[in-house]
Amino acid sequence: MANPTSRGQQRDKPFRDALRLAIADADDNPRKLRKIAERLFDKALDGDVPAMKEIADRLDGKVPQAIVGDAELDPIEMVTRIEIVAQNDDKKD
Repeated sequence: MANPTSRGQQRDKPFRDALRLAIADADDNPRKLRKIAERLFDKALDGDVPAMKEIADRLDGKVPQAIVGDAELDPIEMVTRIEIVAQNDDKKD
C-alpha cells in the first residue's frame, strides 16, 4: 500500500531546488557547470572512489538494490527473461 501522506516526486527537495537555481544563474557562463564536471573527473583520476562511483552512476545508472526478506520471510526471488530474436535481413526478392 502506498504512503497516503507522500507527495511522490513532488516532495520537498531543497538541495535539488538550490542546485537548479544555481544552474539557472550560471546561464551567463555555461562553463561553470562544465568546470564542476571536470573537477569531479579529476578527483576520480586521483583515486577518489566516491567520485568514481558518482561518474559510474551517472553513465551506467545506479546498481539496483537487492530485495531481501527478513528473519521471518525468505528473500524475494525475481526472474528476468531476455529473449533475443534475430532479424533476417537477407531477404531475396
